[in-house]
Amino acid sequence: AGVAGGHHAARQRRFDAADALARGASAQAFVYHLKRFQAGQDRIERDLKEIKARLSTLEAGQGSVLQHIGHLASSIASQQVSIDHLSERIDRVEHRLELA
Repeated sequence: AGVAGGHHAARQRRFDAADALARGASAQAFVYHLKRFQAGQDRIERDLKEIKARLSTLEAGQGSVLQHIGHLASSIASQQVSIDHLSERIDRVEHRLELA
């Protein structure tokens, strides 16, 4: 019975060692995947920061373009007023000369 018990204990130690090795490998695999996940997360955060910075630049550029459009619209309106005044003057001159 002593020999059988000794074999059983040795066998159990081998199973325990194999189980511990498997758990260690499983933990290593978990840590490996966790590190890869974290690296991916870091990459996403960097990309998001870059996208936010680029979006801010685009928004500033859009504001500038809208400001220029506003100035152009004002300039066009001013030119139209000048054209209307010139047209009125031409009409008065034609009327005085009885050309119209």
